[in-house]
Amino acid sequence: MAHVANDAAAKKVANDTVEQAQNNPDQEQPYAALGLKDDEYARIKEILGRRPTDAELTMYSVMWSEHCSYKSSKAHLRYFGETMTEQMSEKILAGIGENAGVVDIGDGNAVTFRVESHNHPSYVEPYQGAATGVGGIVRDIMAMGARPIAVMDQLRFGPAEAPDTSRVLPGVVHGIGGYGNSLGLPNIGGETVFDESYAANPLVNALCVGKLKVEDLKLAFASGKGNKVMLFGSRTGLDGIGGVSVLASESFDDGAERKLPAVQVGDPFAEKVLIECCLELYHAGTVVGIQDLGGAGLACATSELAAAGDGGMEVNLDAVPLRAENMTAAEILASESQERMCAVVAPENVERFREICAKWDVTCAEIGEVVDGKHLVIRHGGEVVVDAPAYTMADEGPVYERPYARPEWQDELQQFRGVDKPAGADLLAAWKKMLASPALCSRDFITEQYDRYVRGNTVDALHSDAGVLRIDEDTHRGVAVSADCSGRYTKLDPNMGARLALAEAYRNVVAKGATPVAITNCLNFGSPENTDVMWQFREAVHGLADGAVELKLPVSGGNVSFYNQTGEEPILPTPVVGVLGVFEDVRKAIGHRPEAGQKLVLLGETKEEFGGSIWQQVTGAGLNGLPPQVDLANEERLAAVLTAGEAAGITAAHDLSEGGLGQSLAEMCFDAGVGAQVDLSAVHADATTALFSESASRILVATNDVEATLAAAKQAGVPAAEIGATTEEHTIKVAEGLSVGVDELREVWAATLPGLFGNATGANSVLD
Repeated sequence: MAHVANDAAAKKVANDTVEQAQNNPDQEQPYAALGLKDDEYARIKEILGRRPTDAELTMYSVMWSEHCSYKSSKAHLRYFGETMTEQMSEKILAGIGENAGVVDIGDGNAVTFRVESHNHPSYVEPYQGAATGVGGIVRDIMAMGARPIAVMDQLRFGPAEAPDTSRVLPGVVHGIGGYGNSLGLPNIGGETVFDESYAANPLVNALCVGKLKVEDLKLAFASGKGNKVMLFGSRTGLDGIGGVSVLASESFDDGAERKLPAVQVGDPFAEKVLIECCLELYHAGTVVGIQDLGGAGLACATSELAAAGDGGMEVNLDAVPLRAENMTAAEILASESQERMCAVVAPENVERFREICAKWDVTCAEIGEVVDGKHLVIRHGGEVVVDAPAYTMADEGPVYERPYARPEWQDELQQFRGVDKPAGADLLAAWKKMLASPALCSRDFITEQYDRYVRGNTVDALHSDAGVLRIDEDTHRGVAVSADCSGRYTKLDPNMGARLALAEAYRNVVAKGATPVAITNCLNFGSPENTDVMWQFREAVHGLADGAVELKLPVSGGNVSFYNQTGEEPILPTPVVGVLGVFEDVRKAIGHRPEAGQKLVLLGETKEEFGGSIWQQVTGAGLNGLPPQVDLANEERLAAVLTAGEAAGITAAHDLSEGGLGQSLAEMCFDAGVGAQVDLSAVHADATTALFSESASRILVATNDVEATLAAAKQAGVPAAEIGATTEEHTIKVAEGLSVGVDELREVWAATLPGLFGNATGANSVLD
């Protein structure tokens, strides 16, 4: 489509103006279709003292949407702030409420990380939905003044064998890879989960990590009367209109996959140039405040910048570079066209700002300025189409105290109905079945489509518990990042499920030898209008917040995604938790590939805990019982062992979580090309429990000095047992007469996803 010169004199668009709103107070407006309730519309009229214009109605509808205002979650999210101590937050440079959390990691370095959801768009149009999810989280990181350095993804799909999963999964994977690879960002880890509850409502949660110097931190606010508002990046089009209100703030019903106009279209090459342009603008000192244009587009950027600043703002939409003809003010404001940023720039720096944008061939335009007062005034076609207090859009949306109640079915769900316990050769057959299941099989078919090592600072990623990155190439200071969740655990007990997600992400970081320093989250739940869902949400928030206090780690930020359900059936409650850990020297990070002839030690205690387990799922026993119980003090004790360095004699480590010891042992042998002899009776008296229990607070380690490892565990108060050793023979022996070839296990583990999706189409966007 040809670029459009937005000339006010040539404009033929008929806008609803403030003057018309005053003269026609009773004009009917489609507020319900925009997601606003009767009382919300009444409140808008009360704020303005008149009916809103079409543009104002659009802005309030998107800014007061569930996605932007957190109106159903805010009452509970306050608990994070209420429980945060000064000691916990001392290293947080930017926290909850900012585009992303920023953590001081020492030596003048800071790291920013965040997870964002792009769930509904990824069902409607998998490729672009996932691609623009990556693009959006990358711009959140850019908006903090950081260079994005890596991405991760947390994916949930319907049953692996379901026909529609063959449409959604390949498209999502290609979207993530196509966008991230084109940006030159390594993908350093993630999860892929299959469950019936996600069949028509997949979850695509994208995480990005960025680095910056402490003094280079940028925030989103418009201050300084006379400062200019600069819009730069791609031109504004009709794609993505209604994304946050049409897709992100309502449940899916039949036909929702055809809501294509609400899905954004991404251009990763434009974003790559935008990244470099932003970094040079920051370095040149031209930016006072900055905001990315993601959900709610220019409506969000202008209202949030103005609300966070010390004045008002005037904006002229006639100056916005467009790529579609005859766009109304409402369309320009609500468009979620990608690869755009909005900056506040002092007048004396505007020329330099333009020069840098021109150098990178990035379109930029001066669209407004900071003024006295608190109002956001927007003109289009020479007439005022918005005149409203900016803070009422950005900060004073409705806050709902949604009713919540423990579900009547919760007690019955928590009644454990037992699991099969095979013996002898049947145990080995069960192990193969577990490894071949979609829940535990190799994700290489997915992850090999991503670049893990571009930029050259990825220390570990492939099959690693956590992604490890070098931040400072001189000192080798670095970070480890992991994000985890089991929706099965969380449905059984939302509070404990959130704690378990935190514990696993923490343990994954610890298994690399890093010291955990901060938490982020992406809370995916069903409709907040469902009392069962709101109870799950509240319990999960409290579990995570209380767990953070117990671990003395700050929650640096997060995201809430509601209305993840089809019809009346919500997804499994899925509070994804990310943990950031720090290394003083990443060269000392613990690997996960033992050498032959090393002793194997299991740290932690194994109990008969199968509620919500993969063994329960694979055997068709349904979902029932209580999840594993976690004491986060035990996770801290594990951390003391793994961060003891050479004194503990540990050469390789792998955490135990879903799939238990059987999964961790097999994966260590696969990666290292070794075999093992293991005494399951040293783990637990029952072989099935020893192999498949999912008890928390456990890590399998390899060591060249078993006495040192056991001594370090004893000093930390961690139960530990020598359970065997690695061997040069490519077999794993778990008991007398019970052994299986490593290659035999690897074959069934590796074959599942290629067999299901190897011939699937869906890589290309239907918009291509």
